[in-house]
Amino acid sequence: MDVSSYVLLSREQALRRQLDVAANNMANMTTVGFKRERPVFREYVERSAENAVDAAKSTSFVLDYGALHDTKAGAFQATGNPLDVMIDGPGYFAVEAPGGGTAYTRAGFVKTNDTGELIGADGQKLLGEGGKPIAVPIEQLATLSIAGDGTVSTREGVLSRLTVTVFGDERALTPRGDGMMAGGGGRELPATETRLRSGGVEGSNVEPIVETTAMVDILRAYQTTMRIAQDMDELRKRAIGSLSRIG
Repeated sequence: MDVSSYVLLSREQALRRQLDVAANNMANMTTVGFKRERPVFREYVERSAENAVDAAKSTSFVLDYGALHDTKAGAFQATGNPLDVMIDGPGYFAVEAPGGGTAYTRAGFVKTNDTGELIGADGQKLLGEGGKPIAVPIEQLATLSIAGDGTVSTREGVLSRLTVTVFGDERALTPRGDGMMAGGGGRELPATETRLRSGGVEGSNVEPIVETTAMVDILRAYQTTMRIAQDMDELRKRAIGSLSRIG
């Protein structure tokens, strides 16, 4: 396989990656708190002194550099549950991940378990200040409320605060595969910087028309790449045929 084939192969792999990301975005267009992903690629230039032609001494390949999250907020979706909250701004809710550790999510479904602890939609414990679960006395559940700064209180007074964690670099977060994110190096926002909207959750920020258009463009680009590969294969056959006749 010559260098041109490797270049086309790197391009095909990049298109496959783009298609996978676009398809995942489409699959999560109704997932609460989901953030659209965008693949990032880098150019890798390989230099060789063996080629006689100067223009052929540098070969450019496409490398998969990862994916970035579109931090644009999704639309507010009212749920009728006064405990449900949407983060109005950057950041994530911290939850106790299945199997231990901390995971992060934008899905603001909030309810309580049998012992009065705040949990998310899938039953994972929501974490407050210092990464500690938030427990509410059973007899006070009827008057439980969450303020705009995350303060959790009842008519008996303040119990704790539901915190929001921000990350200086979104690339520090990676999808876990269960609707939550894993990452480190986050910072808990103080109450003065926390803004929550009660009574609903944040919808996905995926735009179906944008993703559909992207998938069509990817298909066309792949078809073009395949035509180039076929043309190059035909040129090789002709070159071999010409050389055989000369011989």
